[in-house]
Amino acid sequence: MTDEIVIKAEGLTKKFGNFTATDHVTFEVRKGEIFGFLGANGAGKTTAMRMLCGLSQPSDGTATVAGYDVATEYEQVKRHIGYMSQKFSLYDDLTVEENLVLFGGIYSMPRKKVRDKITELLQELGFEAERKTMVKSLPLGWKQKLAFSLAIFHEPSIVFLDEPTGGVDPVTRRQFWELIYRAADNGITVFVTTHYMDEAEYCDRVSIMVDGRIDALGSPAQLKRQFHGNSMYDVFYALARTAKRGD
Repeated sequence: MTDEIVIKAEGLTKKFGNFTATDHVTFEVRKGEIFGFLGANGAGKTTAMRMLCGLSQPSDGTATVAGYDVATEYEQVKRHIGYMSQKFSLYDDLTVEENLVLFGGIYSMPRKKVRDKITELLQELGFEAERKTMVKSLPLGWKQKLAFSLAIFHEPSIVFLDEPTGGVDPVTRRQFWELIYRAADNGITVFVTTHYMDEAEYCDRVSIMVDGRIDALGSPAQLKRQFHGNSMYDVFYALARTAKRGD
């Protein structure tokens, strides 16, 4: 992790009619950081991520990602990031290899580099025997690992992961986080949304959203000290109680 700021949001807001999904969110993320964007379902995490990925226009406020304005340079933003959605973004009716070739083509990677990357990636994942396997035949945890590998296949500077570990068992979740650590060690900034509070412990810093606002921001250790908790669950429940009282 370095001091270089690669994501910066100031007062980022998204409204749908009279409903404010993301309410004046402000934060920064550094290069190589694993930044957790936490909160209960419906807290506004996915809405904020979609704006940062150039997929949705802000109603108010500003944000830059990889040096590009998300409101005016969203196509440049998309070219410099990776993205993994809750649905994994895989094509079930293509083989593992065909998915990788397709994504390499989407990002205009040279054919030789695509071939070399495929061989390297399948070896790293232990998927050599699955090269010609249809994706729909893979177990859920394998699909998850493949989807993450596709999100960083073109070597982006930042990868956005939206609830990437939903629906899988704890062992597979830990294995997935090993892939995240490896990406961060290679200088990729990881921005991950999750509602699993235990996963916050794996992040360098976390923000916790409540009702569209960021109500806490810091390292897991800092937040546990601040809210007198032994775990990130304690921190989250303390914030939820405060929000409920309207303090």
